[in-house]
Amino acid sequence: MQLQDKVIIVTGGASGIGGGITHELVERGAKVVAVDINAEAGAALVAELGEAVRFIHGDVSLLETAQSAVATAVAEFGGLNGLVNNAHASKQKPFVALEQADWELSFNTGFKATMQFMLAAHDELAKQGGSVVNFGSGAGIEGQRTQAAYAAAKEAIRGLSRVVANEWAPENIRVNVVSPMALTAGVAAWKDAFPEMYAETVAKVPLGRFGNPQKDVAPVVAFLLSDDSQYMTGQTLMADGGTIKMY
Repeated sequence: MQLQDKVIIVTGGASGIGGGITHELVERGAKVVAVDINAEAGAALVAELGEAVRFIHGDVSLLETAQSAVATAVAEFGGLNGLVNNAHASKQKPFVALEQADWELSFNTGFKATMQFMLAAHDELAKQGGSVVNFGSGAGIEGQRTQAAYAAAKEAIRGLSRVVANEWAPENIRVNVVSPMALTAGVAAWKDAFPEMYAETVAKVPLGRFGNPQKDVAPVVAFLLSDDSQYMTGQTLMADGGTIKMY
């Protein structure tokens, strides 16, 4: 299998896009340390996937959570081959309405968490090379309204990823970014609440639909984690049905 015996940390890995990624990576042979603040979802994940998964209940903005995830990967599975920084919490408000707490929420769970998990994982990844997959967003690339805190954090992540891709390349650690569009539980709730807005958004997607977290987004992540992408680093891949074309 594509990821046979690879050991990978996935933040926000118990539900939503992260949950889809965890399921897909396990199906492809990987061992996963899933990190999530949702203990109930984490317990369900372990019950379903068994020995292929270890769950870390913790706040991704805390350095000790990152350190615990790496230590668990090494102690339970013997090392670390990949890191997926998927977790990110944020609030949607007009720019002038954003409060300091809103900025801190987005940057702490998004940019800061990504930075800290990368630093915590570096030494293990450097032992035999590896892959980091960070997450961007069309909200940052296109500048979507009410998404200032989220968009700013996501673009900061993309900037950091390009720099570290250059710095870590001599150690054979690749760093890439995925920007997804997926029908998560949150998007489904928005769809039900605002069907006209949802229809307008879908109409702008060339492939005509929101992606499935496991079947449409996770395979792109799996590709970047695998040896199939061994000659790629510093790139942003759009898993968004063709909505945004990157050049």
